[in-house]
Amino acid sequence: MTHLVSLKEALSAEALEVKEYAGELTFIVEREKLKSFLRMLRERYEFDYLVDIGATDHFVEGLRFEIVYNLVSLSKRIRVRVKARVPEAEPIVESVVDLWPGAAWHEREAYDMMGIQFRGHPDLRRIYLPEDFEYYPLRKEFPLLGIPGTLPLPPKEPPKPYS
Repeated sequence: MTHLVSLKEALSAEALEVKEYAGELTFIVEREKLKSFLRMLRERYEFDYLVDIGATDHFVEGLRFEIVYNLVSLSKRIRVRVKARVPEAEPIVESVVDLWPGAAWHEREAYDMMGIQFRGHPDLRRIYLPEDFEYYPLRKEFPLLGIPGTLPLPPKEPPKPYS
């Protein structure tokens, strides 16, 4: 717990907001400072394991998206979360593949599903969907049944009882 307290004290000035819940810290930072904040956590505070990168669509004007990095310091046995809001008009953040090579897959997934681009990514292309697919399925405006006419729907007949 002492690592958490010292980390919170050391980094509070660098973040817009710091939240603590269930023994974990969440730092909310500006998008422009995200990469340097993550680099500091990696190099100075030994957060050597990137668990995952997630994205959220808040479906609001302006800062519509949120990018979330879950990090662990294996030596100190602590976990932190770093969040940054991303505008719909320019959904771009810096890639962290140079800090954690495994981020490549997470960034490609966030790009494919939400349309968030990662500047400096070595191979930013879709991971699940075809390259020419125009939509981002995890955005809130995406239709629940998908794009009409792109996939056949199952027949409307009720299932037959077993004999």
